[in-house]
Amino acid sequence: MAWKDTMLYSILGFKCPYCHTGDFFVSHPYDLKHTGDVHEHCGQCGRRFNIEPGFYYGAMYVSYAIGVAAMVTVWVACSVLFPDLSPTGLVIAILSTLLVGAPYFYALSKIIWANLFFKYDRTALNSGGGKMIDGSR
Repeated sequence: MAWKDTMLYSILGFKCPYCHTGDFFVSHPYDLKHTGDVHEHCGQCGRRFNIEPGFYYGAMYVSYAIGVAAMVTVWVACSVLFPDLSPTGLVIAILSTLLVGAPYFYALSKIIWANLFFKYDRTALNSGGGKMIDGSR
């Protein structure tokens, strides 16, 4: 299996879950004006990303898991690297990590959620010219 065929490729590269070629987001996560804005459809294969209203509400659960994982990671890292750090310093380290990472965690949760429901199709770009705006096959 090639790296481009994996779900991880789509998630880490913020690529279309169907074809792994087109961009999933309008802009990068730290463009705060467009944070989390998803294209209506893929610019390469034409598949729709917004399949129903409220589809991405489920990404809140993924975002919660990412936030908890980040908090635990910072807590363990601070406990190991800085054993004399006060509880106030630990809280500041955790909160600053969550604040700085929030736009990235938000975008990451949306692309993970999409990859759970949209399956990769290596023939998406080859069949029918690749420009299917309505998302039907």
